[in-house]
Amino acid sequence: MKFLSIFLVLVAVAGFSTAAQAQQGPLRITIEEGIIQPLPFAVPAFQAETGDAGQLACDLARVIAADLQGTGVFREIPSSAFIAQYRDFNAQISFPDWKAINAQALVTGAVSVTGNNVNVKFRVYDVVSGTNLGEGLQFSGTTDGWRRMAHKVADEVYSRITGEGGYFDSRVVYVSETGPKDQRQKRLAIMDYDGANVRYLTDSSSIVLAPRFSPSGDRVLYTSYETGFPRIYVLDIGSVQRRVLESAPGTMSFAPRFSPSGNTVVYSLSQGGNTDIYSMDINSGQSVRLTNTPAIETAPSYSPDGSQIVFESDRSGSPQLYIMSAGGGEARRISFGEGRYGTPVWSPRGDLVAFTKQNAGRFHIGVMRTDGSEERLLTASFLDEGPTWAPNGRVIMFTRETQGEGGASSLYSVDITGRVLRQVSTPEGGSDPSWSPLQR
Repeated sequence: MKFLSIFLVLVAVAGFSTAAQAQQGPLRITIEEGIIQPLPFAVPAFQAETGDAGQLACDLARVIAADLQGTGVFREIPSSAFIAQYRDFNAQISFPDWKAINAQALVTGAVSVTGNNVNVKFRVYDVVSGTNLGEGLQFSGTTDGWRRMAHKVADEVYSRITGEGGYFDSRVVYVSETGPKDQRQKRLAIMDYDGANVRYLTDSSSIVLAPRFSPSGDRVLYTSYETGFPRIYVLDIGSVQRRVLESAPGTMSFAPRFSPSGNTVVYSLSQGGNTDIYSMDINSGQSVRLTNTPAIETAPSYSPDGSQIVFESDRSGSPQLYIMSAGGGEARRISFGEGRYGTPVWSPRGDLVAFTKQNAGRFHIGVMRTDGSEERLLTASFLDEGPTWAPNGRVIMFTRETQGEGGASSLYSVDITGRVLRQVSTPEGGSDPSWSPLQR
């Protein structure tokens, strides 16, 4: 992998961020600490190689630029500052013209349309050294899928410059909310990571909660109250067909989550006033009890290798975070700060646990090491809750609710430094997001 031969500045985790030196030749980035200035880049409108590709060529470049700019790692140079005029994908790049406006990375591309098919090709340049950053690539698809091709290009650009995996070609399933706070209607919806292409998966005839993607991204678990009691359903995204995961009469099941293999579901089951954590083989329906205490134990989440589960329990007197073996057994507490902790989610990288924290009248989204060390609070508001990780483990999406009778829920994202906070646009209110893996 080649990297920009410049003093690259990159958003990264405190304790893991960036230490880099300018040098001649390819630069390797060691992520250690801190934030420096975002890297300036340029994305001129792509070349239209066929007569009907003009609008797509512009739209693709805009989505790519928005993806990169939204990370906080990059800063786009506006087209009004351009000196060079980009018109030919195969022409020589005039690097002095791009250096003159302080661009350090340049993305160029070309688009052709044949019937309903689109072909997108692109190159990434290190302006400082005047070299290609990796080989040129191309993606093909349908005109309806042009946004996904833009996200795939942005993922490749992001990875080549930072050395990190991308996350733009992914989706989010969430609860779409409408109506007043005391009569809120909820239905499941799915969208691109940036809020585009919203599609509804259920109607609003019953309350739905906590959708969770499968590791393959083709199924969703969620909790529904359509029978009057919470029950867990698994829904196929393509066909929108669903089935209930059966539980014993008189019980309530909720807070489900897939194992990394996708064959097992871990969830909470309430029976006789006691709430414990169970696992279920999703094909046979056979379940195993994993905890057995008088406490309320809920919100389980697997480690990426499937060997452990982090969960929320009030066995110590207030809600705290614990980790146990995926097969159950003794649990160790990992949260020891002031306040109440809940909704833990293990990072795809395996290094961090994200959580919701309530303390001193404020709610926070935070992260900590899996041993409970290096706790960092990334947000603070009247109500922030329910974190979910981007596929690369560098961004977290969550629900933020505003105060008062007219309060509404919206989706927000924050990077793991806490410095890049953004609202995610949705047609109505939104809550309970779950981020998919990268699409295949």
